[in-house]
Amino acid sequence: MHTFRRSAALLALSVGTIASLPALAADELHYNQISLRAEVSQEVARDLMIVTLYTEEQNTDPAKLAADVSTTMNKALAQARQVKDITLRQGSRNSYPIYDTKGQKITGWRERAELRLESTDFAALSKLTGELLNDLKMGGMDFAIATPTRKASEDALLKDAVTAFKARAQLATDALGGKGYKIVNMNLNSNGYPQPYMRAPMMMKAASMDSAPVTPEVEAGTSQVSMTADGSIEVLMP
Repeated sequence: MHTFRRSAALLALSVGTIASLPALAADELHYNQISLRAEVSQEVARDLMIVTLYTEEQNTDPAKLAADVSTTMNKALAQARQVKDITLRQGSRNSYPIYDTKGQKITGWRERAELRLESTDFAALSKLTGELLNDLKMGGMDFAIATPTRKASEDALLKDAVTAFKARAQLATDALGGKGYKIVNMNLNSNGYPQPYMRAPMMMKAASMDSAPVTPEVEAGTSQVSMTADGSIEVLMP
């Protein structure tokens, strides 16, 4: 009986020793590892102009109201389609009742429909916007970074971020007296490409009611975009 117990104890010890080997191997993988972060950035021109126009009317007859709004929007769409390199998107369209002062009886209906225009040709879109303002109202305007421009800037920043990460890795290796390093892992993330937001109505060139359609004055500006490289290296000691 005692012999069996001693054998069982030795077996348990052997199994425990074997089970600890993977843990020791895992610890060795993290030997002399350092976490690093590098970030690079640049100013990128906002080359996409976005304009939102709308029409809003009211009528006691909802069917007549819907027809009037559709007529106005169809006219604007037909006019906008004649301009090259303009992307058209119909925005939201909503109608809601108008109540009397007591809030109990419906006295009419109001309907609003939006038209969204996008283009990298600022001059063409500005001119079209001025013409459409004869029938529509200004909802807002903003500038964003076009998709091709964003991809090109990301590619350039990615290379710069990797170069910056490697430079920091070498600095850390030299500081520790290492003979070299190897990259264990690296994550690349871009940011700084804000979603467009509608600004207040844009500035217009002064014009009288009888003059030609006004052309909006625009200033696109730039956005600072960045790319970060996060990761860890293993320093190889002499």
